[in-house]
Amino acid sequence: MFAHIPLMIVPFVVYNLGLAGLFGDLGDPWQAEMFSLTMLSGGIWAMSLADMMVLLALALLFVEIVKATRTSNASVVDHLLSTFVFVAFLVEFLLVRQAASSLFFILMAITLVDVLAGFAVSLRAASRDVNFR
Repeated sequence: MFAHIPLMIVPFVVYNLGLAGLFGDLGDPWQAEMFSLTMLSGGIWAMSLADMMVLLALALLFVEIVKATRTSNASVVDHLLSTFVFVAFLVEFLLVRQAASSLFFILMAITLVDVLAGFAVSLRAASRDVNFR
């Protein structure tokens, strides 16, 4: 049952929890620095919470694309639910003031890639299953 839940809902929920104050009473919780490392070159590499969120979304996108390679009747449900998640991102981006950020836009773009790649991979995999001889 959990295999059919679109994983891109995770960044959507985590972003909204951050806006609700889950990460403390910060002005913009996504700009908080998580850690920094001094590189051999002397430069400092810093990782913010927004950067970690994009990394999480990209990892989940990979899993979603791998899930799209399955050919079953349930894959249609997967694509439909992924499309609903994208529509939720789009509606929130257009209507919620706090969602008008580059982080939310990037997450929405990753979700769009999930929808498009899911359909493309499924169609490609399904075409291999069809034999016209």
